Amino acid sequence: MTNPFEHLIHVQSNDIDELGHVNNVVYVRYAQEVAAAHWDTIASEYLKSKYLWVVLRHEIDYKNPAFLHDDITGTTWVGDHNGARFERFVKLVRKSDQKVLAEAKTIWCLLDAKTKRPTRITEEVLNVL
Repeated sequence: MTNPFEHLIHVQSNDIDELGHVNNVVYVRYAQEVAAAHWDTIASEYLKSKYLWVVLRHEIDYKNPAFLHDDITGTTWVGDHNGARFERFVKLVRKSDQKVLAEAKTIWCLLDAKTKRPTRITEEVLNVL
């Protein structure tokens, strides 16, 4: 379950803070964007209608700044799971020089789309991840 997925991000002007680089909070948004793109790409419409994901925890290490108009490759892969919880890792790398910008570990919780309550991760979900 460690097949990496890549998603391209282009830094926009509203991502930049008063220091002239991407704001730290935006990296969290990027990590979520990469994870959502992964699920949207691999999950069937049936799975998307049956399940939702919610973040329980973000851990992020900031390595290098990103700047306006940078192109960033966001790579994600999943780790261990337990019950309704799943680890997801994200690495953000600037395309022009391959510098690692940030690395994140996020804990996600699988929800039943109808009840909005946590639900155990099933084989059907594991098979697509």
